[in-house]
Amino acid sequence: MTVLHNTDGAPVIIGGGLAGLVTALALAPQPVLLLTGAPLGLESSSVLAQGGIAAGIGADDDASGVAAMLELARVMSPYEFNATIVFMAVAGEEQGRYGSAHWAAQAKRKKLNIAGMINNDVIGSTQAEDGGHDSATVRLFAPGVPAGKTPGDGLDALFSTGGENDTPPRELARAIKEASALYVPVMNVKLIYRTDRYLREGDQASFLEQGYPAVQFTEPAEDFRHQRQDLRMENGVAYGDTADLMNFAYIADVTRVNAAALAVLARAPAAPRGVQIETAKLENDTTLSWQPNAEPDLAGYRIVWRDTTAPFWEHALDVPKGTTRHTLRDKSKDNVIFGVEAVDAAGHASPAVYPRPGPAP
Repeated sequence: MTVLHNTDGAPVIIGGGLAGLVTALALAPQPVLLLTGAPLGLESSSVLAQGGIAAGIGADDDASGVAAMLELARVMSPYEFNATIVFMAVAGEEQGRYGSAHWAAQAKRKKLNIAGMINNDVIGSTQAEDGGHDSATVRLFAPGVPAGKTPGDGLDALFSTGGENDTPPRELARAIKEASALYVPVMNVKLIYRTDRYLREGDQASFLEQGYPAVQFTEPAEDFRHQRQDLRMENGVAYGDTADLMNFAYIADVTRVNAAALAVLARAPAAPRGVQIETAKLENDTTLSWQPNAEPDLAGYRIVWRDTTAPFWEHALDVPKGTTRHTLRDKSKDNVIFGVEAVDAAGHASPAVYPRPGPAP
């Protein structure tokens, strides 16, 4: 039985399948955050399995992601969060992302407020094709301006103010990286500014297509002799995606990164709404404004900024609960990128929101 709680506007982390869909529909229009392992059931170590013929499942692609998701559900289930956490495994990714595409389309049709989706696709191996090893890095794919979008698609403010690196998926990725650095410092979350690898398209793409923020974890370097291959020996080289090639300690660390990010996002307030940067006159001060959050444990807001060429936030200023407008003296908006986060009493912060230009109140 699923028990739903009042989350006071905090993002709700849910998954797929019938239970996840029922949960999401019941919670609408509350904000929702999705966590998935990539497809279960149709992927395999066999090339034929990509067409659904073989019955095996590839250890790396993507039993590793599904195992991480199941372990997260087991470990996190005894704890209480402001948000409800459910988990998702979907079918048919290799055949056209049938499961995730259907789920995301239904979510869009029902106008679900999905705060973010995290996909785990191929997170099991640390050995590159050249024999090198990296057990301390996981890639996090986060796109910028959606493919095929133009300023006429409502992105005028983003293009005109240099915010193409501050889309919701990028802000989600930065929040995940910050949580990992704090709670799993042995792991380096390496942001990749793309939707996915070349010739690959994980289930996060289904949610991106519907306008939801979505990112994907993937191991640092892939050996394609051990993905989507029939089991065989060829010229003394073993092919196939088998469990003996997995680094289980690494999978555990990537799972810990997921857990840290999920826990912070599930306990943090919702991201601020209506964030604006005032552009009423030429000046060297910067004034930001936003709508108030309603969470009872809200402590305040955090204004963050960085150089326009910097990938991550470099400076922060906390302002108290009740503040919805703040001026930074002698800090020119022309020279830096700003964002605004909401922060609770325990210090959990939402992803930042990039401000759109607007007039003074």
